[in-house]
Amino acid sequence: MTVLTHTPALAPAFARGAVLSPFKRPRPEAEFPRTPLVLPGLRVDLSRLAAYERVCGFATGEDALPLTYPHVLGFPLAMRLMSGRDFPLPLLGLVHTSIEITARERLAVPDSYEISVYVEGLAPHRRGTEATLVTELRDAGGKAVWESRSTYLARHRTEARAPEAREERVPLPVVAEWRLGGDVGRRYAAVSGDRNPIHLHPLTARPFGFRRAIAHGMWTVARCLAAYGVPAVAHVTAEFRAPVGLPGVVRYGSEPGRFELRGESGRPHVLGTVS
Repeated sequence: MTVLTHTPALAPAFARGAVLSPFKRPRPEAEFPRTPLVLPGLRVDLSRLAAYERVCGFATGEDALPLTYPHVLGFPLAMRLMSGRDFPLPLLGLVHTSIEITARERLAVPDSYEISVYVEGLAPHRRGTEATLVTELRDAGGKAVWESRSTYLARHRTEARAPEAREERVPLPVVAEWRLGGDVGRRYAAVSGDRNPIHLHPLTARPFGFRRAIAHGMWTVARCLAAYGVPAVAHVTAEFRAPVGLPGVVRYGSEPGRFELRGESGRPHVLGTVS
């Protein structure tokens, strides 16, 4: 493992990733970095946390972290890994396709944590190559209290394969309709540090195949969980089925154990479970 003494700066990582992206040749059998990055003694910045809670719809001032917030804490480490020369997928245009979160204990805001991030592996996808990144949070005693597994897709030409079989479920009861402004991606980028150009503006999203900017996957799942009222100790899965274009209108639906986000046409954007 590589132990860090401070949180990696995001701007240099983005710059490095942008410069190296055109030279990456993604493929499922490529080599990838296998050394975890570890940052001990991490404490939560209360002002950043409050800003994140407001953007995602969580109540502010709670004494426990939102279930999705450790992803933000680990993002600088993930960026350092994904922007490196030895990471085979191009950073620019990388799309978050799913996340699985396990919170084993309530995460107290004032506590100190150790966070680690590593690449678990690569896998073929019908639209390119996916990488799985694991983020782990440990308390001051070294006990694992939270972890996530995220998949990120680099889209590129692949050999023709039949589309993957996907579960098509009956839409859940609609609880709310949300009208999303064109600035949602920029607002979430400001509180999370994720400034992938596909989320910021139509002009920066178009070179990657999107007609409009799209919402961050982690904003959509955080917004859904804020509405669902997920407990502090839980297991959550979320699959990002289709991008949420900005601006746009989406419908949030839920029932015990499940949540989803769909477009006005009924097209699923996010399908999730809570247990």
